[in-house]
Amino acid sequence: MKTRDILHETYSSLFANKARSGLTMLGIVIGIASVIAMISIGNGAKASIQSSIEGLGSNLLTIMPGIVQPGRGIISSGRGAAQTLKNEDLQVVKNIEGVAMVSPEVSRRFQVVSGTGNNTNTTIMGAVPEYLTLHNINIEYGSFISDMNERSMGRQAVLGATAATDLFPDQDPESILGKSIRINKVNFTIIGILFSKGGYQYSSPDDMIFVPLSTMQKILSGVDYLTMMAVSVTNKDDMNTVKDAATVALLNKHNVTEADFSIISQEDILGTLSQVINTFTIFLAAIASISLLVGGIGIMNMMLTTVTERTKEIGLRKAIGAKRRDINMQFLSEAIALTFVGGVIGVILGWLISFGVSATGLVKTQVSFSSVLLAFGVSALIGIIFGYYPARRAGMLNPIDALRYE
Repeated sequence: MKTRDILHETYSSLFANKARSGLTMLGIVIGIASVIAMISIGNGAKASIQSSIEGLGSNLLTIMPGIVQPGRGIISSGRGAAQTLKNEDLQVVKNIEGVAMVSPEVSRRFQVVSGTGNNTNTTIMGAVPEYLTLHNINIEYGSFISDMNERSMGRQAVLGATAATDLFPDQDPESILGKSIRINKVNFTIIGILFSKGGYQYSSPDDMIFVPLSTMQKILSGVDYLTMMAVSVTNKDDMNTVKDAATVALLNKHNVTEADFSIISQEDILGTLSQVINTFTIFLAAIASISLLVGGIGIMNMMLTTVTERTKEIGLRKAIGAKRRDINMQFLSEAIALTFVGGVIGVILGWLISFGVSATGLVKTQVSFSSVLLAFGVSALIGIIFGYYPARRAGMLNPIDALRYE
C-alpha cells in the first residue's frame, strides 16, 4: 500500500466523524499544553531567581552566624542563639588574601512611620558605605550612608524604592529628601533613595531602609553581633580558596574546632534554589502528563470502536489482497495522525498559556525548544503505543469472519 494511499485513507477516515476525532484529540491537546506550560513556567522562575541572585553582587561570599542546613535554616550549634559573628571578626576577614571588600550587616524588622502618617513594617538594614558597591545597588536621589554617619552613630536613613512609595505615596521621591521618618521611636532624616532593583522579597533592597550599622547596633536593636557579613572576592576563580581561608581564620578567632558559622557562596544559593525549582517543575509536569495517559486511553478506545465499525471493510480489503501489514499500517497511521495533530494544537495552546502568564507579570516564562521536541516525541509515542493494539487486532481479523460480521 502506497504512502499516498495511506494518507488519503487516514484523512478520509478521521474527517468522516469530525466530532469524535476532535474529542479524542482533546486529551492529547490538554496534556501537551499543560506539560509545555509547566516547563516554561519552571524555566522562567529559574531564570528569574538566577537573575535576582546574580543581581545581589558578583563574587560574593556570605558569612552567617550559626550553621545553615538545607531545609532547617539557621541552628545554634548548641550555643544558644545564633549570635556568634561579632564586630571584631570583620578585621579577621579583611586580612585574608583575595578579599576585596567586606560589608558587615545587621537587619531587623521594625514599624516605620512617616511624617504624613503612613506606616509600614519593613526590614531595617544596618549598613556601612561598602554595602552599596558590594551589593551592586545604586542611589537615584541623594547619597548613601557615609563613614562619618557610621562613626557618629548618625540618624540618617536611605529608603528603597518600594519603602519610599509606601511611606510617601503620590510624592516625588526627590522631594522627600530631608524629611523625617520614625523607626522604633527614633527619628531619622532621609538622605537618599535607591533605584528600583527588583528581585524577591527575601533579597530585594527595594523594600528595605538603610541606616548606619553603629546606629542599628547601639540604638535600634541593642545588639553587639552581626546578622551577616558579605565578602567580595577579587578573583572569581579564588572563591573556594578564600572560603577555606575564611573558615580557618574564623575558627581560630572563635577558638573552636567545630564551626559556629556558615559561609555560603552565590553558587551554593543558586544551586540549591535551582534544584528545588527543577524538582518542582518535574513534579508539575508529571501531574500534567496524567492527562496524556488519559488521552492515549481515549485514542485506543476510539480506534477499537473504529475497528469494530469497519470490520466488513477490513474483510473486503483482505479478500482482494490487502496484507496484514497494510491493515496494521492503516489503523496505526490514523492513531499517530490524531496524536500528531493534537500535539501541534497542544504546543500552540501551551505557548499561548505561557505568553498569558508572562503578560500578567507574575513570572517571565521561557518556552524551550527541548520542551517542544519533548511534546512531539511524547505525542508520537502515545500514538504508536495506544494505536498498536487496535491496529494489530484489525490486522489479525479473519477475512471470512469479517465479511460475515453484522
